[in-house]
Amino acid sequence: MADCYTELEKAVVVLVENFYKYVSKHSLVKNKISKSSFRKMLQRELNHMLTDTGNRKAADKLIQNLDANHDGRICFDEYWTMIGGITSPMANLIRQQECQQESQQECQQESQQESQQESQQGSS
Repeated sequence: MADCYTELEKAVVVLVENFYKYVSKHSLVKNKISKSSFRKMLQRELNHMLTDTGNRKAADKLIQNLDANHDGRICFDEYWTMIGGITSPMANLIRQQECQQESQQECQQESQQESQQESQQGSS
């Protein structure tokens, strides 16, 4: 069945599987990543996209910021928030690179149109 997945579906499966790879099987708290496992995940899985993944204080600060319910562990929803926080700037970076390849004028026109649409939606 996995062979028939689209690229996007495969990406989602990888993200979900990655979360559960770091969930402690022996923890009393099920389906959550401990601080130490989260640090390992940052170092092993996100060291190219996130700076200071080896820095314990930086990892602890990220955990603190993600840990919405303040239990010291990362649940799937909190993990997904982190993924969104990474992908949004990445999408902007990819778009900027595409714009550099295209003519700047076309990109500026698109940006202006998008801004106008957003402001029209915001005023509705």
